[in-house]
Amino acid sequence: MGVPAFPAPGEEQFTVLDRAVPDLFTVVQAVEDGPPRYHVDIETDDLEAEVARLTALGAERVSGWKEAHTLRTPAGHMLCVVPVHSDPETFARLARTWP
Repeated sequence: MGVPAFPAPGEEQFTVLDRAVPDLFTVVQAVEDGPPRYHVDIETDDLEAEVARLTALGAERVSGWKEAHTLRTPAGHMLCVVPVHSDPETFARLARTWP
């Protein structure tokens, strides 16, 4: 992609793509099982509230890892709810509140 890439410190299964998209924390993850797929990570400063909001909308909890929660949407798409990894100022500026 023409950007610096390096292992995420302490989480070597993730490769950080530095500045691949401005103001977006971009990583790829090596997985050993299942079909190839893309999924969205939803970054939040209130993990439990976001998971509760998404499950109320029909998402199903699948698993967890460290502080991340993996969910499946009613359509079968996977997503993760993760704590803030972005620059705090960028997160504060771009964060959205959903009803």
